[in-house]
Amino acid sequence: MNKTKSDCMQWENLLSTQRFKPENGQILPTVTASSEEGAEALRTDFHIDYDRVVFSSGFRRLARKTQVHPFATHDHTHNRLTHSVEVASVGRSLGNRVGVMLNKGGFLPPGNHPADIGAVVQVACLAHDFGNPPFGHTGEDALRDWFRDPQHNIYLQDLTPAERHDIETYEGNAHSLRLVTTLEMYQNDGGMRLTAAVIGALLKYPWTSSATHREDKFNIYQSELPIIRAVAAELGLAQIGENHWVRHPLSYLMEAADDICYALLDLEDAVELELLHVDEVEKILSKLTNPEYAWQSFSSRERCARLRGVAIGRAVENIAQTFITHHRDLLRGTFQGKDLLALASPDVNDALNEAKELARTRIFRHESKLITEIATFPCLASILNILVPAVHAFITAPAVSRRQELALSLLKEQKLNKEDSLYQAYMKILDFIGGMTDNTAARLAREVSGIGML
Repeated sequence: MNKTKSDCMQWENLLSTQRFKPENGQILPTVTASSEEGAEALRTDFHIDYDRVVFSSGFRRLARKTQVHPFATHDHTHNRLTHSVEVASVGRSLGNRVGVMLNKGGFLPPGNHPADIGAVVQVACLAHDFGNPPFGHTGEDALRDWFRDPQHNIYLQDLTPAERHDIETYEGNAHSLRLVTTLEMYQNDGGMRLTAAVIGALLKYPWTSSATHREDKFNIYQSELPIIRAVAAELGLAQIGENHWVRHPLSYLMEAADDICYALLDLEDAVELELLHVDEVEKILSKLTNPEYAWQSFSSRERCARLRGVAIGRAVENIAQTFITHHRDLLRGTFQGKDLLALASPDVNDALNEAKELARTRIFRHESKLITEIATFPCLASILNILVPAVHAFITAPAVSRRQELALSLLKEQKLNKEDSLYQAYMKILDFIGGMTDNTAARLAREVSGIGML
């Protein structure tokens, strides 16, 4: 891998610590957080990003959001918070390893340290699941299902096609971005104002719901499009279509860390819940470890944990090398792989894909999980049934009914007002529901149905 001057210049852009906020209808740079702390600042800008994420309410709510098993009562079962912390740990390891190799090759610009790569990836990993609604991906499906139901078309007909695509397609990745750039900390004034580098690394799908290759996976709502245009320009991300940019190279490391964790750690949860036998998991983990790691004298839980640790280390080492191998293509935005895992060594690729397949067939379709997933649809529909008609009437009609007035009071923290467009008002409904924990959504659905009064 030979260094060119343009490579260094690209990394200088890609590691930008610039922060942005809206002002008078424009997206403007704001002072960097480290400069506010003075010349003796003990935190880098990326460390400040980390602290802002960790101390946010969105981060705390992850503790009561589904990872795989809703309402799990077992002490060792993952929730979105523990999952995010573990993904961030793996992401930091991936980033640090890549940072050392980039530095050794002379690719890091002056003033940047190898650990900066690890810090950027770590923060993106911490925030990557912020926008997951209650009940995880099934919650996304339930929200989409309600808005796409033909009988609800009356509420969407005044939206533009792009706005309608957003409202009909609740997407956790896009809502994660919305939380950090709009909702948390400086609400509607730049959000957390994270560095451009971290926002770039968070963009796994850097396009809108209306991009020409439209699919349910996307990262950018119309509401966050202006700030992403500014961030993309700051980072030097090439635009390859209308509202569609190439990915930041470090977003691939964030994605890989997530893949490693949910592939391997979800299996451990299944063993704890007795959905899988420990021998089935050890068989997969052994593909990434040496025979001497059998540790027959240890308990099954400890043996599984030790094997998992070695397997994650092996995957981190290989995927970091895969990043360096394809470094030039990642910088140019011409990387052809589906992800880094697809081009990793066969043993890493096969082991992680085998783990994912075992989860799909034996965990995700288990009856205990299916029942809660089925209940997710009427649960979230009962909340939307009272909120959407009320908000529609509030924005478009001269007056609202008493029932609608009561429903609107639920959105007091979203600061709904008459100056909102219908799109903005609906986004506040999605903010309200998307910010709920599993427990809160279930309780509210029960109470608004009247069952909670019995």
